[in-house]
Amino acid sequence: MADVSIEFCGEWYEPKDDDVFTIGREGDLEIDDNPYLHRKFLQIAHYDEIWWLANVGSLISATVADSTGGMQAWLAPGARIPLVFSLTNIVFTAGPTTYELSVHVKTPSFRQEHRDTDAVGETTIGPVIFTDSQKALILALAEPMLKRDGTGLSSIPSSSQAAARLGWPLTKFNRKLDNVCDKLDRVGVAGLRGGGGKLATNRRARLVEHAVTSHLVTAADLPLLDEQLDAED
Repeated sequence: MADVSIEFCGEWYEPKDDDVFTIGREGDLEIDDNPYLHRKFLQIAHYDEIWWLANVGSLISATVADSTGGMQAWLAPGARIPLVFSLTNIVFTAGPTTYELSVHVKTPSFRQEHRDTDAVGETTIGPVIFTDSQKALILALAEPMLKRDGTGLSSIPSSSQAAARLGWPLTKFNRKLDNVCDKLDRVGVAGLRGGGGKLATNRRARLVEHAVTSHLVTAADLPLLDEQLDAED
């Protein structure tokens, strides 16, 4: 059995120690014929006695997280990160489509123990507190990804689609989206704002990537969507 394996849409790939495994529109793992996706986007290679993930694209970033959501990194073009966990989830968005794949390392350099906690009251992440309506907004955007079973691809709803899912006017949705992104930006979540104070156009995608990989929202939270919709009636 290979020391590292990659799973995407139920298909498994096992690069050798001396391979440079390429992921993108073309390569060893051909993700999708998506014109927004780089021909060569990510590379996985073994050197210095460790496996590394590198972003060799020029425009797209990837969200990288361990299985517990306790560690998360934003892998920008030109950056690389060691694959030290037994399971690493990788999520990225190209155009309207979000993709998720997983990397499994048989002999990881770092081992973690998942610790269950009892959450009471409002949702928190570090010093950030979200109201039920703000959490429902995140769920409306993340719903297709949360309903997907395992790795694969999904589409992120437009602002108007997410607003309709919640029974809100678009103006209310955009205002609350601003608030959610501002809260996370203030505690250092990258990719939710553009330069000069201008909100990034792909903030919905980045918000979903962060929320799902950090376990800020899970499939178990989805009933809150219908509760929020009923509250608007």
